[in-house]
Amino acid sequence: MQIEKTPLAGVVILTPARFGDTRGFFSESYSAKVLSEHGIDIPFVQDNHSLSSAIGTIRGLHFQAPPHAQDKLVRCGKGSLFDVAVDIRRGSPTYGQWFGTELSFENGRQLLVPAGFAHGFATRTPDTEIIYKCSDYYARETEGAIRWDDPEIGIDWALPDGVTPLLSDKDAVAGTLADLDTPFKFEG
Repeated sequence: MQIEKTPLAGVVILTPARFGDTRGFFSESYSAKVLSEHGIDIPFVQDNHSLSSAIGTIRGLHFQAPPHAQDKLVRCGKGSLFDVAVDIRRGSPTYGQWFGTELSFENGRQLLVPAGFAHGFATRTPDTEIIYKCSDYYARETEGAIRWDDPEIGIDWALPDGVTPLLSDKDAVAGTLADLDTPFKFEG
């Protein structure tokens, strides 16, 4: 498994090896043992799978607050998406900064988004599937969201020309980073 650091400490790109032949390929998409050998020891307890039908569907920027904060390991099962993590840890030297990367069925990449980061994605192809592991269970009462287009963060979602973002009602009314009383603290 190839492991790449990003400019945001703790946010990591994982690319599992694929072994292919004329029938297709095999890939070990997750191995607690392999990740542990690289210092990543996260007990994942829940898998989520979502489908976004339209190009330009944006989901996020979401997080769960303590005591149900979630680390996420995100991959694309079908299609292509632009996946984003935003540092929302008070006192972090990268507070408010974002990192994004393309995850697709073709490239097999995964993004590890630790607790303390808001997460979101934009679809680049129709019928895109996102599959992600979470280190804690869904807890509605701890949900939080930040506007996908917050100018203070300045994410370049790289949407195709002429594509209008498709948002949930919740995401359309999310607050800004400046409005957020973040429940996360940078631990150094």
